[in-house]
Amino acid sequence: MTGAEKGKIKLARTFSEPLRTDLIKKAVLAEQSLKRQPYGADMLAGKRTSAHYHGRRQIRFTMMNREMARMARIHGKVGYLAFRARFVPQAVKGRKAHPPKTEKNWEKKINIKEWEKALNSAIAASAKKELVEKRNHNLNGVKNIPLVVDDKIQEIKKTSELKEFLKKIGLEKELERTAKKKERAGRGKTRGRRTKTRRGPLIIVKQDKGIGKAGKNIPGLDITSIKKLSVEMLAPGTVPGRLCIWTKSAAEDLGK
Repeated sequence: MTGAEKGKIKLARTFSEPLRTDLIKKAVLAEQSLKRQPYGADMLAGKRTSAHYHGRRQIRFTMMNREMARMARIHGKVGYLAFRARFVPQAVKGRKAHPPKTEKNWEKKINIKEWEKALNSAIAASAKKELVEKRNHNLNGVKNIPLVVDDKIQEIKKTSELKEFLKKIGLEKELERTAKKKERAGRGKTRGRRTKTRRGPLIIVKQDKGIGKAGKNIPGLDITSIKKLSVEMLAPGTVPGRLCIWTKSAAEDLGK
């Protein structure tokens, strides 16, 4: 808890798993696909109009031989809207030819053994210093990778206490890095995602005894239990090598 070395622990065999970036990418995309919400257009969008087409020849109100495209048009004495095309996809305010449909299935499937292999590979990647540095994590002051800490951190209930603990184990520069926000380019700024935040450390615990709430307001920091560990948490954006902090009990559980 003070940042000093307390003892040594034998790491699980999982940490010596070979790196499989192809499986990690497949697993992350499969996990993300399950979060996608189906959406679709209104069934009557673009169809709520009086526009119609009648094409019999040699009758009083025929729409043939008028040197106009044969499509549904507005009728009657309606000023500038007279014979304006509507309803058809190529017309102003017409329906969409191929709108998004709610019945589309976004789910991407992955075999259980493939997913497990990807998870083990992502855990092993988090223990390789060169891969962690490649993800731009600031490791100045960090003595060991992976970081295994005392189980007492699970009981931390205050954000200030958790920040103090992270500084003691050499992650002060990392917290400064993740605190910086970048404004997004493009239309996303007006759609509820104005800023881009950086991914910081991932704390893996056996039991959440208050630490989950304590770490909620620290930008970039994620906290999860070992049972809920996913490939996306270990490899955000399909890039492996996230900086992980394991509690002793969680690291021992991984061995089992």
